[in-house]
Amino acid sequence: MTPQVGLLGGSFDPVHRVHIALARAARDALGLEYVELLPAARPWQRGRLGATPEHRLRMLELACAGDPGLRVNPIELHRAGDTYTIDTLAALPATARYTWILGSDQLANFHTWHRWRELLQHVRLAVAERPGTSATPPPELAQALAPGGLVRIPFTPQPVSATAIRRDLAAGRPVDALLDPRVLDYIRTHRLYLDPETP
Repeated sequence: MTPQVGLLGGSFDPVHRVHIALARAARDALGLEYVELLPAARPWQRGRLGATPEHRLRMLELACAGDPGLRVNPIELHRAGDTYTIDTLAALPATARYTWILGSDQLANFHTWHRWRELLQHVRLAVAERPGTSATPPPELAQALAPGGLVRIPFTPQPVSATAIRRDLAAGRPVDALLDPRVLDYIRTHRLYLDPETP
Protein backbone atom coordinates (compact mmCIF):
# COMPACT_ATOMS: atom_id res chain seq x y z
CA MET A 1 0.00 0.00 0.00
CA THR A 2 1.34 3.42 -0.97
CA PRO A 3 2.22 5.44 2.15
CA GLN A 4 0.55 8.81 2.64
CA VAL A 5 3.20 11.35 3.65
CA GLY A 6 2.81 14.96 4.67
CA LEU A 7 5.38 17.62 3.82
CA LEU A 8 5.80 20.79 5.85
CA GLY A 9 8.41 23.19 4.54
CA GLY A 10 9.64 26.39 6.08
CA SER A 11 12.56 28.39 7.36
CA PHE A 12 11.99 27.15 10.93
CA ASP A 13 13.96 30.16 12.14
CA PRO A 14 13.41 29.02 14.87
CA VAL A 15 10.98 26.10 14.91
CA HIS A 16 8.22 26.84 17.42
CA ARG A 17 5.35 24.98 19.07
CA VAL A 18 2.79 25.93 16.41
CA HIS A 19 4.94 24.39 13.66
CA ILE A 20 4.97 21.09 15.54
CA ALA A 21 1.28 21.33 16.48
CA LEU A 22 0.37 21.89 12.82
CA ALA A 23 2.41 18.90 11.66
CA ARG A 24 0.70 16.68 14.25
CA ALA A 25 -2.76 18.03 13.45
CA ALA A 26 -2.28 17.35 9.75
CA ARG A 27 -0.94 13.87 10.41
CA ASP A 28 -3.86 12.94 12.62
CA ALA A 29 -6.68 14.61 10.66
CA LEU A 30 -5.57 13.40 7.24
CA GLY A 31 -4.49 9.91 8.23
CA LEU A 32 -0.89 10.44 7.16
CA GLU A 33 1.71 7.83 8.01
CA TYR A 34 4.09 10.59 9.02
CA VAL A 35 4.99 14.20 8.27
CA GLU A 36 8.39 15.26 6.98
CA LEU A 37 9.55 18.74 7.99
CA LEU A 38 11.80 20.27 5.36
CA PRO A 39 13.98 23.20 6.44
CA ALA A 40 14.69 25.55 3.54
CA ALA A 41 18.26 26.47 2.72
CA ARG A 42 17.61 29.81 1.07
CA PRO A 43 13.92 30.60 0.51
CA TRP A 44 13.77 32.80 -2.57
CA GLN A 45 10.84 34.86 -1.23
CA ARG A 46 12.52 35.62 2.10
CA GLY A 47 15.36 37.85 3.20
CA ARG A 48 18.32 37.04 5.40
CA LEU A 49 17.76 34.27 7.92
CA GLY A 50 18.62 34.62 11.59
CA ALA A 51 20.36 31.26 12.10
CA THR A 52 22.55 29.08 9.91
CA PRO A 53 21.12 26.02 8.17
CA GLU A 54 23.04 23.79 10.59
CA HIS A 55 21.50 25.46 13.64
CA ARG A 56 17.99 25.43 12.17
CA LEU A 57 18.32 21.74 11.29
CA ARG A 58 19.50 20.82 14.78
CA MET A 59 16.67 22.77 16.45
CA LEU A 60 14.16 20.99 14.23
CA GLU A 61 15.65 17.61 15.12
CA LEU A 62 15.34 18.45 18.81
CA ALA A 63 11.71 19.58 18.44
CA CYS A 64 10.75 16.36 16.61
CA ALA A 65 12.75 13.96 18.81
CA GLY A 66 10.64 11.25 20.40
CA ASP A 67 7.72 11.52 17.95
CA PRO A 68 7.91 8.77 15.30
CA GLY A 69 5.16 10.51 13.33
CA LEU A 70 7.46 13.47 12.64
CA ARG A 71 10.63 13.24 10.57
CA VAL A 72 13.17 15.84 9.53
CA ASN A 73 14.30 15.77 5.91
CA PRO A 74 17.33 18.01 5.19
CA ILE A 75 17.10 17.52 1.41
CA GLU A 76 16.82 21.26 0.68
CA LEU A 77 19.88 22.09 2.80
CA HIS A 78 22.01 19.83 0.60
CA ARG A 79 21.08 21.65 -2.60
CA ALA A 80 22.88 24.76 -3.81
CA GLY A 81 21.09 27.95 -4.83
CA ASP A 82 17.61 29.19 -4.03
CA THR A 83 15.08 26.77 -2.56
CA TYR A 84 12.25 25.88 -4.94
CA THR A 85 9.56 23.43 -3.84
CA ILE A 86 9.24 21.94 -7.32
CA ASP A 87 12.88 20.79 -7.21
CA THR A 88 12.34 19.23 -3.79
CA LEU A 89 9.31 17.27 -4.96
CA ALA A 90 11.18 16.02 -8.02
CA ALA A 91 13.92 14.66 -5.75
CA LEU A 92 11.63 12.81 -3.34
CA PRO A 93 10.96 9.07 -3.79
CA ALA A 94 8.03 8.30 -6.05
CA THR A 95 6.97 5.52 -3.68
CA ALA A 96 4.65 7.72 -1.57
CA ARG A 97 1.68 10.01 -2.10
CA TYR A 98 2.43 13.47 -0.81
CA THR A 99 0.36 16.17 0.84
CA TRP A 100 1.88 19.65 1.08
CA ILE A 101 0.89 21.33 4.34
CA LEU A 102 0.65 25.10 4.42
CA GLY A 103 -0.96 27.97 6.26
CA SER A 104 -3.69 30.12 4.74
CA ASP A 105 -1.18 32.99 4.42
CA GLN A 106 0.91 30.81 2.10
CA LEU A 107 -2.17 29.59 0.26
CA ALA A 108 -2.99 33.20 -0.64
CA ASN A 109 0.30 33.59 -2.53
CA PHE A 110 0.78 29.98 -3.69
CA HIS A 111 0.14 31.09 -7.28
CA THR A 112 3.33 33.19 -7.08
CA TRP A 113 5.51 30.17 -6.29
CA HIS A 114 7.99 28.96 -8.88
CA ARG A 115 6.21 26.64 -11.38
CA TRP A 116 3.24 26.41 -9.07
CA ARG A 117 0.97 24.69 -11.57
CA GLU A 118 3.42 21.81 -11.81
CA LEU A 119 3.41 21.49 -8.03
CA LEU A 120 -0.27 20.60 -8.15
CA GLN A 121 0.58 17.55 -10.27
CA HIS A 122 2.82 16.18 -7.50
CA VAL A 123 0.88 16.91 -4.31
CA ARG A 124 -2.49 17.71 -2.88
CA LEU A 125 -2.59 20.80 -0.70
CA ALA A 126 -3.69 20.81 2.92
CA VAL A 127 -4.36 24.21 4.44
CA ALA A 128 -4.66 25.36 8.03
CA GLU A 129 -6.14 28.73 8.88
CA ARG A 130 -3.75 31.44 10.04
CA PRO A 131 -4.81 34.60 11.89
CA GLY A 132 -6.03 37.30 9.55
CA THR A 133 -6.09 35.23 6.35
CA SER A 134 -8.77 33.14 4.72
CA ALA A 135 -8.33 29.44 3.92
CA THR A 136 -10.16 30.04 0.62
CA PRO A 137 -7.81 29.77 -2.38
CA PRO A 138 -7.50 32.82 -4.63
CA PRO A 139 -9.37 32.54 -7.96
CA GLU A 140 -6.34 31.64 -10.07
CA LEU A 141 -5.42 28.76 -7.77
CA ALA A 142 -9.04 27.64 -7.33
CA GLN A 143 -9.41 27.26 -11.10
CA ALA A 144 -6.26 25.13 -11.33
CA LEU A 145 -7.08 22.77 -8.46
CA ALA A 146 -8.37 19.31 -9.32
CA PRO A 147 -11.27 17.92 -7.25
CA GLY A 148 -9.85 16.92 -3.88
CA GLY A 149 -6.70 18.85 -4.56
CA LEU A 150 -7.19 21.02 -1.48
CA VAL A 151 -8.21 19.77 1.96
CA ARG A 152 -8.70 21.64 5.23
CA ILE A 153 -6.81 20.84 8.41
CA PRO A 154 -8.89 21.42 11.55
CA PHE A 155 -6.60 23.80 13.40
CA THR A 156 -7.30 26.74 15.66
CA PRO A 157 -5.46 29.83 14.33
CA GLN A 158 -2.67 30.86 16.68
CA PRO A 159 -0.93 34.24 16.48
CA VAL A 160 2.62 32.92 16.82
CA SER A 161 5.39 33.83 14.38
CA ALA A 162 9.10 33.11 14.23
CA THR A 163 9.67 36.78 13.39
CA ALA A 164 8.12 37.88 16.69
CA ILE A 165 10.04 35.18 18.57
CA ARG A 166 13.34 36.42 17.13
CA ARG A 167 12.51 39.96 18.21
CA ASP A 168 11.60 38.78 21.70
CA LEU A 169 14.81 36.79 21.99
CA ALA A 170 16.90 39.77 20.87
CA ALA A 171 15.13 41.97 23.43
CA GLY A 172 15.48 39.43 26.23
CA ARG A 173 11.74 38.88 26.55
CA PRO A 174 10.49 35.43 27.66
CA VAL A 175 9.51 32.95 24.94
CA ASP A 176 9.31 29.80 27.05
CA ALA A 177 5.67 29.16 26.17
CA LEU A 178 6.40 29.29 22.44
CA LEU A 179 9.40 26.99 22.12
CA ASP A 180 10.20 23.41 23.02
CA PRO A 181 12.49 23.62 26.06
CA ARG A 182 15.16 21.66 24.20
CA VAL A 183 15.07 24.23 21.40
CA LEU A 184 15.23 27.12 23.85
CA ASP A 185 18.22 25.55 25.61
CA TYR A 186 19.94 25.16 22.25
CA ILE A 187 19.29 28.80 21.36
CA ARG A 188 20.70 29.97 24.69
CA THR A 189 23.71 27.64 24.54
CA HIS A 190 24.65 28.84 21.06
CA ARG A 191 23.63 32.44 21.69
CA LEU A 192 21.34 32.63 18.68
CA TYR A 193 19.04 35.53 17.75
CA LEU A 194 20.79 38.12 19.88
CA ASP A 195 21.12 40.60 17.02
CA PRO A 196 18.20 43.09 17.07
CA GLU A 197 18.89 43.81 13.39
CA THR A 198 17.90 40.27 12.39
CA PRO A 199 14.72 40.60 10.28
